Amino acid sequence: MSRVYLTTAIDYVNNRPHLGTAYEKIAADVIARYHRLVGRDVRFVMGNDEHSQNVFKRAKEHGLDPLAYCDRMEQEFREVWARLDVSFDDFIRTTEPRHKAAVQEMVRRSLAAGDIYEGVYEGWYCVSCEEFKPEKGLIDGQCPVHRTTPDWIKEKNYFFKLSNYRDALLAHYAAHPDFVAPESRKNEMLRLLEGGLEDISVSRAGQAWGIPLPNDPGSVVYVWYDALINYAAAVGFGADDQLFDQWWTQTGETDRTVLHIVGKDITRFHCVVWPAMLLSAGLPLPTQIFGHGWVLLKGEKMSKSLGTVIDPLAAVEKFGPDPLRLYLTKEIVFGNDGDFSWDRFEEKYNADLANNLGNLVSRLTSMVGRYRQGRLTATGADPLLAEAFDAVAAQWRDAHERLALDEACAAVFRWVDRLNEYIAAAAPWHLAKENDQAALDRVLWNASEGLRLAAVMLSPVIPASAHEILVRLGEDAPGTTWDTARMWRTTGNRQVAAKDALWPRLEPKKEIVVSDPTPPTPPASEWPLESRITIEDFLKIDLRVAKVLEAEKVPNSKKLVKLKIDLGSEQRTLVAGIAESYEADTLVGRTVAIVANLKPATLMGIESNGMILAASADGGKATLVAFEDAPAPGTRIK
Repeated sequence: MSRVYLTTAIDYVNNRPHLGTAYEKIAADVIARYHRLVGRDVRFVMGNDEHSQNVFKRAKEHGLDPLAYCDRMEQEFREVWARLDVSFDDFIRTTEPRHKAAVQEMVRRSLAAGDIYEGVYEGWYCVSCEEFKPEKGLIDGQCPVHRTTPDWIKEKNYFFKLSNYRDALLAHYAAHPDFVAPESRKNEMLRLLEGGLEDISVSRAGQAWGIPLPNDPGSVVYVWYDALINYAAAVGFGADDQLFDQWWTQTGETDRTVLHIVGKDITRFHCVVWPAMLLSAGLPLPTQIFGHGWVLLKGEKMSKSLGTVIDPLAAVEKFGPDPLRLYLTKEIVFGNDGDFSWDRFEEKYNADLANNLGNLVSRLTSMVGRYRQGRLTATGADPLLAEAFDAVAAQWRDAHERLALDEACAAVFRWVDRLNEYIAAAAPWHLAKENDQAALDRVLWNASEGLRLAAVMLSPVIPASAHEILVRLGEDAPGTTWDTARMWRTTGNRQVAAKDALWPRLEPKKEIVVSDPTPPTPPASEWPLESRITIEDFLKIDLRVAKVLEAEKVPNSKKLVKLKIDLGSEQRTLVAGIAESYEADTLVGRTVAIVANLKPATLMGIESNGMILAASADGGKATLVAFEDAPAPGTRIK
């Protein structure tokens, strides 16, 4: 079986994770779930970086022992990842014994290779990055990430001979063109290598919070050197040779992938320093290191120190994890920066989920319930639809294999569009009206098959929602792999359940802008007292709840829709001027409000018995009156 060992960068625990941090974990989770779906053996590892001096300071600010503080923060991080539905297989902390064993073994190997020596470091050090900064790496004397002036320090350190590995790394880059991705990150690293490398510090003096050097217990391992080794520690380096061989070296096996997903600001450590450390220790290099972009807020990188952060749980509280997962995966080109705003997020929620995929789920399950009492029997495949799916499935898989996560999402939503077009063209409501039962069965079955396949392809991105769609289709099979799931089914039965909308549409927010602190003079009422009706007048109007059974556009009219409605005690036909706002088939199954005791009127040759209630601002598109919990047809509205 093919193996994929997938890691993300481990996180400092001096603050809770923000949306920028969550983006990396969600993207990696999408990758992990895809590989599991296509049948690969996956080990997905995340974790916390705890030996930072920033963490040590934050613990003291809270009056806690550093380890006790890290224990508490582990639970906070795990809570965020659980609520974002991130499915990691292992969670490593740099204070664990297995990590300490790996770090000290790595140091011993590099000492034995003659790659670590004692010296004195003098230069700039960014406390927030916990990184030594060369002069050329500063912008106007400041750290380009945190926009603070680094400290000038001078101390005895142990150094790693990074300069010795320039040529070996250039050779590896040449032999493995996909070692660093995307191409822009690889080019940055090549320029860095071609310009020459300087030796780097691997220790800090005068600190107790960290892992002691095996050759000098009075010094601790420098936090970045310490942190990078977590990738090897999590699969047994220095502690479990069999586990390490299984996931990292794989003696005798060739089909293994080690993939690191990291932010673009730390690619130098991962694409230059870490590979050199592995070469020094005599270990194989990762298959690929992918440096993703940043999630920006108003053009700025999300950063606690810059005050540009969003709590990912704010979106989860309101929408659940899947809309956020979809937005970050679909709307940001993986590898590029992407901007986040609540307005754009809500706009895409309505467009992709409420109106597109959600409407497909609702209309299809509603029609199966209405025309087939929820029971479908397999028919032959529609050849054009099945052929279109094969093309989409190939695009989806190719995009995932290239880590083009946004392209994979786009392919599925093209398929969702195709299914909506298929239903509109086949018009099941007309087939039912014409009593063409065989054609109706074929359309409903093929549309449900298409929706099932869309849910399977979307399962890495919106796992909970995809599962719910499959449940509604009576197709809940969590252990199914892609090779089995992708086959277009032409035998069997399906029990379909119509339920409430998965993603209720969000209404636009109304903003009140106050430009003058002086309260304005209230305008004259549109309803002067002398023109208002009495309660007796109002009670003459009989408002009732109704359910739409059938709907079709009125020929030769842009505005009118003919509706057949259920009033509980009777069924009626009425005509409503809402065709510019609603497609006819999307109205079927909706609960509406009508004026039940209105005298009949003839519109375009059709007798209309009642009036549907809708709102329209300044002559714009109509919005139907809706119910939060729909009462039974015929219920009087009071």
